[in-house]
Amino acid sequence: QVQLVESGGGLVQAGGSLRLSCSASRRIFAGNIMGWYRQAPGKQRELVATITTDGTLNYADSVKGRFTISRDGAKNTVSLQMSSLKPEDTGVYYCNLRIASSMYWGQGTQVSVSS
Repeated sequence: QVQLVESGGGLVQAGGSLRLSCSASRRIFAGNIMGWYRQAPGKQRELVATITTDGTLNYADSVKGRFTISRDGAKNTVSLQMSSLKPEDTGVYYCNLRIASSMYWGQGTQVSVSS
C-alpha cells in the first residue's frame, strides 16, 4: 500500500503561479506512472499531466506550455509547476500513482484562480 500526500494548493490571481508537490509514503520502484488529475465543481476528474519512471511526459492540451511536471525518484515525489494560471484551472488537484493495475490517489488539494 502507498499513501500519497499533496501540498501547495491555494488561491491565486489569474496569471499567477503555484507549485504542487506530492510525496509517496514509500520507495516507488521502476515501471510506474505518477501524475496529476483535477476535478472542477460539477465536472468529471480529468488528467492534467503524467510522467513515467523513464521521464516520458504527457500533458492535457489545456495546460501545455503552462504546466510542468517533474519527479524526484530519490525522494519519491512528483511536482507540478503551474504558471499563467486561468480561472478555468480551478479545482481539486489529485496526485496519482499507477503501478501495473493498481491505482493510488492522494486526498486532493484545492487550487482556486480568481479573475
